[in-house]
Amino acid sequence: MEMDGLDFLNTPPVKTVRFGGSVTETLAKYKKGDLSDYELLKHQLADLEIKDAQIINWLQEFRSCVTQLNKDHEQLIYTILRIPWVGRSQAVVEEYMAFLSNLVSAQTVYLCPCLKMVVSHFTPKRVTICEGGVDISDSDDEDENLPKSFSQCHQALQLITRYVPSTSRFLMPILQENFPFIQKSSRTLECYVHNLLRVTVYIPSIRRDVLELIIGRMLKLDVSVSRSDIEEAEEPTEEGLFAMDEEVSADPSCRTTVMAHPVAERLDTLMAVLMAYIKDVCHVDGSLHVESTKEVYRDLLSVFDKLILTTHASCHVQYVLFYLCSFRLALTEAFLDHLWKFLQNMSQPAVLRQAAAGYLGSFLARAKFIPVLTVQACLDLLVSWIHHYIDNQDSSGKQVCCDVSLHGPFYTTCQAVFYTLIFRHRAILENNLKTGLAYLQRLNLERIVMCQLNPLKVCLPSVTNMFAAITRKYQVVFCYTVIERNNRNGLPVLRSSAGGDNMTANTNPLDSFFPFDPYLLKRSGHLIEPLYQVWEELADTELLPAKTGQQGAKEDEDDFLCEETPQTDSTVGMTPSSYDSHLHSPSSVGSPPFSFHKPF
Repeated sequence: MEMDGLDFLNTPPVKTVRFGGSVTETLAKYKKGDLSDYELLKHQLADLEIKDAQIINWLQEFRSCVTQLNKDHEQLIYTILRIPWVGRSQAVVEEYMAFLSNLVSAQTVYLCPCLKMVVSHFTPKRVTICEGGVDISDSDDEDENLPKSFSQCHQALQLITRYVPSTSRFLMPILQENFPFIQKSSRTLECYVHNLLRVTVYIPSIRRDVLELIIGRMLKLDVSVSRSDIEEAEEPTEEGLFAMDEEVSADPSCRTTVMAHPVAERLDTLMAVLMAYIKDVCHVDGSLHVESTKEVYRDLLSVFDKLILTTHASCHVQYVLFYLCSFRLALTEAFLDHLWKFLQNMSQPAVLRQAAAGYLGSFLARAKFIPVLTVQACLDLLVSWIHHYIDNQDSSGKQVCCDVSLHGPFYTTCQAVFYTLIFRHRAILENNLKTGLAYLQRLNLERIVMCQLNPLKVCLPSVTNMFAAITRKYQVVFCYTVIERNNRNGLPVLRSSAGGDNMTANTNPLDSFFPFDPYLLKRSGHLIEPLYQVWEELADTELLPAKTGQQGAKEDEDDFLCEETPQTDSTVGMTPSSYDSHLHSPSSVGSPPFSFHKPF
């Protein structure tokens, strides 16, 4: 039956209708200069409503003439790479992957465009939907097909890697280039980081670079928001306090895991993804896999040295090492060994040696999983190093002055020892008080406190005062005479590191750097909480002399760290130079009784 003109206009076009000849014919015409069918082909391939059958038909034709698709057909290839194949029928996905395999095998010039196409699918897409005739921009974040779509991308990437073994060399810059801006949504960042880590499972050669990329971006998030900003954002509003049911709020299962601060929320999401990855890689069927764990440790340690150790004011990212070390004592000892060697290494800048000392003290104080014997072994090494440093100063024949710019690593190491004893003295003393006190006496802390370098004047006042209270309580050292003398003498005068007669006071901003201060992120924090040593209020607080300005221990953890204003501007800080550049590590100090090369 014939259709009149009106019926024809009212009948929608059939999308599977194809114009032009075969792909082979079109390419032949294009080579002779006839571009009409070639442009028509590109136009039809770019149709957003292209049907599955049409895609399969074209891809099969392209595969049959893939050797002809050279650099001259770049725009056509780019059009094919923009075909929405992810999430389509299994037949389309398989045919598309077969095309990709053939293309990169025959025309390696298209390897990078293919990789970019696959990586572009590592984040959820934004979609536009129409409601009531109005276009509304919405997100595919909750698309149920996302896991399937991501899996298809990884299958494609694995195929490409199989056919082009050098893929890893070209992939890493693309992963870096496509990393979403840190201002993107938590879901976008989570998906991309999850997919990057998934790539390392089948391309392990790039894992260290991937971890460096991810941790580098996480550090940018971490340092962009201060601890105080997060704490302030998490404080409940007055309305929330009255509206909250006390019984419900006391139930941990009812507490929200969403961070109020948007930057903290994004960081928390990424920390949770990264720690889940570490756990999955290190554990096989519920048991720790030794070789896999060693490899992850080495990769993370490399990133730690390159990025984390050199970054000031990060509050959370460094906990990836804290978490990993909790898996096995050998990991903990390996990390301590690494920090100890870094501190002793005279070829390293003083600022990094001081950072290593800060990590040592904070890790020993806060990691609940470190046995007391290991804590004591580390204290022995640190205190021995301090005594040898004092010996070298006494034997130098020069006047010794309290100067942070000259003795930065020394003062930071003293603070690390004081800080460790503040948190771990109970563990040292609880099993056998007599033996524990004898151990503390053997450290000869009195000599350190009384030496001309005067560490009590330089260390953070809150640490100094709490250390003084504890050592007085157990009659190990009496620090208050030195503290009072320091207070009477006022601010120390510090020599300019540039030499000459210019006199300046040290106001280094890193004076209170404790890298494992309390963890504030909620979602990932549940993994840290059982491993973490919180500050416990001192018993017999009446032993703290009022004349020192001590206000007494508070109930909130770590309040002793912030309850006083600094006594001086010479608080220990990270300094760019050090007097002890001439000091050789004495052989009597020896190596720590642990090494990563020990069997697990």
